[in-house]
Amino acid sequence: MPEPRLSSLSNGTNLVQINLPQAPVVCLDLWCRAGSAWENEAESGLAHFLEHMVFKGSQTLEAGEFDLQVEALGGNSNAATGFDDVHYHVLITPEAAPKALDLLLDLVLQPRLDAADFAMERQVVLEELAQSEDQPEEVAFQELLRQACCGHAYGLPILGRREALEAHTPAAMAAFHSRHYRADRCCLALAGPLAGLDLLEQLQASPLAQLPAAEILAAPPPSPSPLQLQPGQARLELPRLEAARLLMAWQLPGAADQDAVMGGDLLTTLLAEGRRSRLVERLRERLRLVESIDLDLNVLESGCLVLLEAVCEAEQLSAVEQEVRRVLLELQESPPGELEMQRARRLVGNGYRFSLEVAGSVAAMVGNSNLWQRRHNLQQPLSWLEGWDGQRLSRELIPLLHPDRAFSLQAVPA
Repeated sequence: MPEPRLSSLSNGTNLVQINLPQAPVVCLDLWCRAGSAWENEAESGLAHFLEHMVFKGSQTLEAGEFDLQVEALGGNSNAATGFDDVHYHVLITPEAAPKALDLLLDLVLQPRLDAADFAMERQVVLEELAQSEDQPEEVAFQELLRQACCGHAYGLPILGRREALEAHTPAAMAAFHSRHYRADRCCLALAGPLAGLDLLEQLQASPLAQLPAAEILAAPPPSPSPLQLQPGQARLELPRLEAARLLMAWQLPGAADQDAVMGGDLLTTLLAEGRRSRLVERLRERLRLVESIDLDLNVLESGCLVLLEAVCEAEQLSAVEQEVRRVLLELQESPPGELEMQRARRLVGNGYRFSLEVAGSVAAMVGNSNLWQRRHNLQQPLSWLEGWDGQRLSRELIPLLHPDRAFSLQAVPA
């Protein structure tokens, strides 16, 4: 992979470009440290609500006009709000990239926040919240996070609380936007066939370069507190839940430790990726206690979360939890063998290599990394991957997945 080209605009906004000559499209990806973890209590749901309102138009674009113009240029767009950050991206042909870039920056950085549109979009967000609350699987997952994260922002729904959403105003949203969408908290990533596309002069005259520089602003918002996951157990009865679930959560080092992130990816892979993984082989293939079992690593800035979901019959829940505990205790007692590690390294490494073939995922990786001041080469994670063996996993990460360090939630049909 080529080295990303790093630069900054006159106000200090970071720009990262990576030339992918074989890619068919360019990805324009604007990142900002403005996820739900940066909200105060009264702002609950405001980060995600703002993402909705951005697409209702800017000072020069009417509601829906951005999408129409991007589609007319042969592109498509999307956005996503997470706990830590939010990003807006456009996939577009190289020749249309300058126009699409103007549209994207105008839309995101100069939202109109019209009062009538605000009232209508609030109903859309409230309906999205209602749909989430109407899905028992989502309710169980949110309850797991609420109890495990014990007051941390990661335990609160990104969609927000209903009473807070009903109280939000365009003025409060504008204040949130101006506080977080600022030069020192944004990063623009460009990936794809960039040869012949010199966009720096265009960017210096764009709304991105007009964001207030850090030195002329008040101190940035305080960072979210470190996560301290609370071990424990709970049981939850839910109407309309079709099958029982065992949900478990553990904490691993935060995203700043990218080496540990690769180790965590290896660990979750050898435990629950494919029929030969330990949890799948034991609980689904051999004992047939579960319909499915998944173990995912959620990479987060204040502390990564490993989340387990095992779907089974309600009367099997205790047996499932006992077997999960047994598998994890066996892992504590003896490190994974080299053949097991080779399989996990191959799966994780190939998944990462495949992601490097797509302009959108490359832009997301370099954009997110530079947003959080992680400026390693895209090849570096593969080197970190090779640095993990069974002994090192046993010393550094496997103890963090001890069953006594987990929060466990048994969700059963009411």
